Amino acid sequence: MDITNNNQLSNNELSVLALANEYCRAIELCGSTQPEDFINKMIKLLPRIYIAVTDLQNGNATESFEFSFSSTHLDEEYYNQICSNIAATMGSNDSYLETFHQDMKYSDSPIAATVSESLADIFQVLYNFIEDVREASIEEISEHLQLLRTDFTEYWSQILCNVMCPLNEIVCGRGDDINDEMDFI
Repeated sequence: MDITNNNQLSNNELSVLALANEYCRAIELCGSTQPEDFINKMIKLLPRIYIAVTDLQNGNATESFEFSFSSTHLDEEYYNQICSNIAATMGSNDSYLETFHQDMKYSDSPIAATVSESLADIFQVLYNFIEDVREASIEEISEHLQLLRTDFTEYWSQILCNVMCPLNEIVCGRGDDINDEMDFI
């Protein structure tokens, strides 16, 4: 991890923290946000998160740290509430066909996915990350950033990329009835 001589986080590390916080706040407020504002926020935040996390220096978090400090702060009830709020905001634009799912190569049928579950999955990772670093030392934050990058590479980077497609369809107006339902472009 690239920590300056003053034991401070790098600008990119601070950016990841800020973007994670901004994303979680936007998701938590989605129920009180107009659909077009929420979608526009997501279409701008998700690529920035992708870039910031991939720009974290590749390092390995220690195995003992991973088992000692990695925790789950988001309970199932709150996750389901977040997912339901996003689904309500997305309306009929919540469902999409997943083309990069690992089971797709064995199937002739498309696999359905939802924007709400995809965004809630990303929220779960970032919410837990923010809670883990809230009271952490600089060294612990650095370890959590490495765990976040590892988890991103192994799990949620594909979710982030996949959910961009249906959001892009809405913003660019290529869906069948999208412009009828969300006439904001």
